[in-house]
Amino acid sequence: MNRLQLLGLTVAAALLVTGNAHAAGDKAAGRKLVYTCNGCHGVPGYENAYPRYPVPKIAGQNEQYIVNALHGYKSGDRTHPTMVAQAQSLSDKDIEDIAAYLSSLTK
Repeated sequence: MNRLQLLGLTVAAALLVTGNAHAAGDKAAGRKLVYTCNGCHGVPGYENAYPRYPVPKIAGQNEQYIVNALHGYKSGDRTHPTMVAQAQSLSDKDIEDIAAYLSSLTK
């Protein structure tokens, strides 16, 4: 086996391990926290005022994606002013709970 194949196997194994990791949130608690999310993400066809783009639906989204996105907004790595403000008000547990609830919904 050459180095490139070995590297590929190592990366694939790492992705499998991290891909199986998921948030351990409480869906019931998350359901109580998403009321502000629904103001934008729960409105069919809603567009953000500036910059203008459709607001993504988050119901049924991958749990770990939601966790990563909210942490990104909270840390400032993602830069949407409304989302930054919302995420900064959430604890890590809140984020896990929200992700658990939203990911349990059907798209």
